[in-house]
Amino acid sequence: MGKLYVVPTPVGNLEDMTFRAIRILKEVDFILAEDTRTSGILLKHFEIKRPMLSHHKFNEHKTVENVVSRIKGGETAALISDAGTPGISDPGFLIVRECVHNDIEVQCLPGATAFVPALVTAGLPNDRFCFEGFLPQKKGRMTKLKSLVEERRTMVFYESPHRLLKTLIQFSEYFGSGRDVAVSREISKLHEETIRGTLEEVIQHFTAVDPRGEIVIVLAGIDELK
Repeated sequence: MGKLYVVPTPVGNLEDMTFRAIRILKEVDFILAEDTRTSGILLKHFEIKRPMLSHHKFNEHKTVENVVSRIKGGETAALISDAGTPGISDPGFLIVRECVHNDIEVQCLPGATAFVPALVTAGLPNDRFCFEGFLPQKKGRMTKLKSLVEERRTMVFYESPHRLLKTLIQFSEYFGSGRDVAVSREISKLHEETIRGTLEEVIQHFTAVDPRGEIVIVLAGIDELK
């Protein structure tokens, strides 16, 4: 029986790719990629010439059975996303679950994940935290925010730049404008920055400055209110 490797890829700087990740991607029989065009650029940069299959949130239910069958037949596969660690707000859970159910070994390599550097550099308690990823865009959004009002741990969210201001304003409405927050963008890229302050202060900043790039929001829990 083969094996499934879950391989993190850089969220920005290509130098964040590990030697082990490059070796594994060169050795596997095939690579499952979220976007073969995006991954093709990465693989070309590192001179990795392995067959790629498209595996994303719109087709993963259909591809899982075939992938599991190939691995059970002795092939080794690597799962990569466009950036970061697969399965963290990216496709990956379904194929990992099916491999586990079929007694296929799954090995996840350590590597890039956007929320970790954002959490560490936020200046907020990180001994305990909860990762919420992307909030529901419509249905269930208000219910989710209400459920987090009494959360004591530091909270971590992903957000797109065009929804950031709306989300921060909603946070202010539900959690209070004095709640501490850190917004990190373009992590490990040339224009990486983190804006820290109260929700009121950070809202003022992004009202004046249009946010760009991928966003990680780190929000203080209720115990951290001043």
